[in-house]
Amino acid sequence: MAQEDKESRTEEATEKKISEAIERGNIPRSRELSIFASLVGILLVFAFIVGPKAAALSEQLLILVDHPGGFAMENGNDASHLLSALALQIGAFLLPMVVVLGVAGLAASFLQNAPQFVLENIRPKWERVSPMAGWKRIFGTPGLVEFLKSLFKFGAIAIVIAIMLNGERKTVVAAIYGDAANIPGTVLGLATRLVSAVCVALIVLVGVDVVWSRFKWRSDLRMTRQELKDEMKQAEGDPLVKSRLRSLARDRARRAMIAAVPKATVVIANPTHFAIALKYNRGRDGAPLVVAKGVDLIALKIREIAAKHSIPVIEDKPLARAMYDAVEVGQFIPAEFYRAVAKILYVLYSRNRHAHA
Repeated sequence: MAQEDKESRTEEATEKKISEAIERGNIPRSRELSIFASLVGILLVFAFIVGPKAAALSEQLLILVDHPGGFAMENGNDASHLLSALALQIGAFLLPMVVVLGVAGLAASFLQNAPQFVLENIRPKWERVSPMAGWKRIFGTPGLVEFLKSLFKFGAIAIVIAIMLNGERKTVVAAIYGDAANIPGTVLGLATRLVSAVCVALIVLVGVDVVWSRFKWRSDLRMTRQELKDEMKQAEGDPLVKSRLRSLARDRARRAMIAAVPKATVVIANPTHFAIALKYNRGRDGAPLVVAKGVDLIALKIREIAAKHSIPVIEDKPLARAMYDAVEVGQFIPAEFYRAVAKILYVLYSRNRHAHA
């Protein structure tokens, strides 16, 4: 089942799924890059901190070893002061190393992904302690990849150490039979060169692991076709719901349009199919406004309301059909209809004048 589910995930993850994964703390991480950053930090510590700091610390400790009687040790307070002084010296020696290593680790994390705090990562999960899940991690594809990386690292480091020690045999022998005071410097030099060589040997592995971690992350986020369809449906809205909303919007617009018919000045219609209700206030409106229009049953409803409110209904089949196709409700009529509508309005105003006369 798991294999079939994985094979069905053929679609690349959408931006929405990627952003949700990042918000949950599911981001690509290369452990080899973090290890490499730590090695670089150790190299910086060896090259710039250990040498000078170790010499200063050795001088302070030599004073204590060579002249123990020079320190007052009459009571517990004297011992406490001496231990505090030693702790400060050792702290001053170790603190820069801790800072450099911490900065290196943070830099490795920041270079891979932007920092974020996700509670999901610290929430207890059964798969973290599940024997079956652990078995799959060890003997599955991730476990195989980790084993191959570890094998490569072990081989590369072993070869580097062998080459380095073979080339530095004379230096090691000279340090053994030479002045003991030179041994720390010799060991530090060998360690610095060794860490440098290991860093160079691991560069290829780090680059491959960074690419692999991102490829694996993308692969794990792949979606099935059904998941892709469901997400698109969710983003665009359910077609049935959208259809229902459009229907409700049309009903509201239709009711508002019918409610505006009593305010019309004239209704232009053909005998059965089309009806256009126009509103025009002479001297105030620049052109007649379409307040309602409809076909068939809606057209009959407009004519019925017009008759109920004594609004003139003028039958002009070509004009009604042309205006229905060209003008929407709430728009003023276009200029090409000015002449025809003006004639109708002129006739209506003439009738009104004769009626009042």
